[in-house]
Parts: sequence; structure tokens; C-alpha cells
Amino acid sequence: MERWKRNLWLLWFGSFVTAASFSMVIPFLPLFLIQIGETQHVEMWSGLLFSSAFFAGAIASPFWGAVGDRYGRKPMIVRAGFALFVIYILTSLVTNAYEILALRLLQGLLSGFIPGAIALVGTNTPEHKVGYALSVMSTATATGSIMGPLLGGIIARLVSTRIAFASAGILVLLATLLVLFWVKEEKFVPSKTRSSVFQTLKIASRNQTFFLVLVLSLLTQFSVMTIEPVLPLYIVQIGGSVKDASLLAGIVFSLVGIASIIFAPRWGKLADKYGFNKILVIGLLVGGLGNIAQIPFHNIWGFSIIRFIYGAFFCAVFPALNGMVVRSTPSDFRGRAFSLNQSAGQIGGMLGPLVGGAISGVFSIHSVFWVTGLLLLATTGLAYWSGRETLQTAAVKRV
Repeated sequence: MERWKRNLWLLWFGSFVTAASFSMVIPFLPLFLIQIGETQHVEMWSGLLFSSAFFAGAIASPFWGAVGDRYGRKPMIVRAGFALFVIYILTSLVTNAYEILALRLLQGLLSGFIPGAIALVGTNTPEHKVGYALSVMSTATATGSIMGPLLGGIIARLVSTRIAFASAGILVLLATLLVLFWVKEEKFVPSKTRSSVFQTLKIASRNQTFFLVLVLSLLTQFSVMTIEPVLPLYIVQIGGSVKDASLLAGIVFSLVGIASIIFAPRWGKLADKYGFNKILVIGLLVGGLGNIAQIPFHNIWGFSIIRFIYGAFFCAVFPALNGMVVRSTPSDFRGRAFSLNQSAGQIGGMLGPLVGGAISGVFSIHSVFWVTGLLLLATTGLAYWSGRETLQTAAVKRV
């Protein structure tokens, strides 16, 4: 097997495991709060815990990206992997919400596995295969992010939530060891100058198409994450007891991942044929309508069917955004570009749970579905407009 292909599949597995381990704990944080005795303001605590890691990650991601440009992406991947292993193990031992909050902040500050993996693939893959390789990497993170809850739900149901956290750490350790011993970073030229975050932002702001991609990534992640903290609580309402909610939440979350496995490759082929922007618009449009369509269903079966249909279309969104990053930036800027795109998503991931938790606490969980759906529809409008602007700019350049 060619070296770049081996790197691709090893890093695909590592990114899948990392995303899955992260999402293994996501559906159960609100329920875990109840289990350790935090029964007051659970929605607000849930939103804060979700947001803290994204907040810290948004701050740290550009820094680690610059360090990776200087010393190599592989060392950054290994560093982040070992850090996550320790943090997940410690999370399995916590006794109160404040300890969880501290560990979530550390998780964000020391993260960087997936951005480093994407940057390594982007710089160690033949140029004519970069788009394909990055599309494959996007399926790893998208699928892992939502398949993780199924594994976490089963472990939490059969053993305990604490064991689910520890299992997440062990999986990350395994993926990190594979990267350490088998991934080779050949095409690496250390950065001769230290590029500050402000300089990187200045360069990005001059690229109108890429800047719009950053805005779309932020808004999309913000919209999606408004519903994430309260979805397990909603499943408790329509599905039964807290004891069974961990497994139910894992199953419902994973339906979107199963849909992604089935339909994401098809969306990738359509994106190559018709363009990433058009596929992005379709995914966002159906994603917005799909969230609103979940409101009338008050039983777990009907709700699950709508979630699957939603996943079949929404799985096109993040691969399309990654493809737009590739198409809108030169090869020597893509490492920093993906770092900025990660930060944009993390900012959205930080703000979304806070807004979702607040809306749920003040109004109702159904209100959060409305807000998420309408936000995605608004993002659809911006994506459609950005596509038209890009076409007009390209036409002017050709003239």
C-alpha cells in the first residue's frame, strides 16, 4: 500500500475513534450530572459543560496549529491523543460538576488530534488526491461523532457511565499508539517564520470565499449544538426512565451516524459533479426543516424515523464545508485554514449549548427545536448567497 494511503486510513481510524470517544460522553453528561447528585439547574449546567470545551478549543486551536507548522503535525496528534486519554480517565473519577468543568476546559485547551490529522493528510497526499482524501477524513469525524453514543450508551447501560468515560480514554490511547508507530510524515517543511494568530486571521479575511466558509461553519455548528445538550432530556420525556435514557439516547444519536454511513459517499459523488456549495445548501435546507419536523412527534419511534431522515441529508453538510476549504485556499495555507475552520466550529459549539440550555430552561425543549431549525434555514440562505457571489466573482475574473 502506498504511504499516503496507509497514512489516510490510519488517520481515518484515529479521527473516527477520537470523534467517537468524544461523543461517547456527550449524550450522557446531563444524565451523569443527575447521577452524581447535581439536580438543580441541570439544563444550565449541561449547556456550560458542553460549551466549556469548545470555548477552550477555539482559543487553543490556532496556537497548536502554528506549533504544528513549526515542529510537525504528527507530534501534535500524539500530544493531543495522550492528553485526551488522561482527561477521560480522570473524568471517570469525578464527584461533582466543578471537576467535570475543569476537565472539559483542559480537554479543549489540549485538543488538536483531528485538526492535526486533517492537516497531515492534506500535506502528505498527492495534490490530485487531496480532495478525495479530505472527503474521506470528513466521513470519519462525522460518522464517529454520532456512532460514539451507541457504544457509550451500551456501556453505560450494561456497566456504568463512569466505565463509558474510561473506555473512551482507552480507545483514544489505542488510536494514538497506531499513529505513533505507523504514521509517517514525509512532506514536512518547518515554518521558517512564526506566524501569529493575528497574521493568519488577516490573510484569511482577505479571502472572501474562505471567510464565508468560516462564517458558515460557525453558524452551522452553533445551530446544531443548540439542541445537543437538551436532546437526552427530551428523550427521557418521550422514552421513559433516566435508567433507560442512556441507551435510548445512544440509539437515537447513532441513527444519524448510520444514515451518514449510507448516504455520505453518495453526497460526495454528487458534490464532485455539481459542486460543494449546492450540496451544502441542500443539506442545510433539509436539516433545518428536519429539526422543525421533529417537534410533533411525542413517541420514540416516530421521533427516531425523523432523526434518520434528517441524518440522511445533513451528513452532506460538514464534508461539503471541508471541500469548500480545500477549493478556496492554496495548498500552503490549508493547515492554517483547517485550524481556523476548527476554531470557527468550536466557537459555534461553545455558544450553541449555552443558548439551547437557556432557551430550554426559560421556555421549553420544543422551543429549542424551533430555534435550531430556523437558524439552519437562515444559514441555508447565507450559503446560497455565498455560492452566487462566488460564481459572480469567478465570472468577473474570467472576463
